[in-house]
Amino acid sequence: MKTPEETTETAEICDLSSNLVRGVLLLQEKWVLLIVHRLLNGPLGFNELTRQADGVNSTTLSQRLALLEHAGLVTKTIHSTMPPRTSYELTEAGRALKPVLEAIETWSGNYLAGRDLTSRCKEAVSTDEH
Repeated sequence: MKTPEETTETAEICDLSSNLVRGVLLLQEKWVLLIVHRLLNGPLGFNELTRQADGVNSTTLSQRLALLEHAGLVTKTIHSTMPPRTSYELTEAGRALKPVLEAIETWSGNYLAGRDLTSRCKEAVSTDEH
């Protein structure tokens, strides 16, 4: 049974009125930041994105793109070609994550350089395949 302190901590962590909590809940979803990073260079079709987002299976990619679209970070365009083609592009809100991703990259270079995290990466990819 949870103590009153644990209940209060959980309520604070899950306080959806908190900007930080809302942002973390979205961005912590597996592969979301990688997808946003790939789309920073411009619109990509689903197959192009699948190739560029190594390790993300198509079901997960589709789910994450739908989540990002619902959150207003990505727009989906269906092109009237034969066969129909779908492309995804960052909105202004999605492009606004660029400095966040750059800050993560800088932090990683400063504090994680030389650390072998290969097994964590492989573990993340293998759990996505199931």
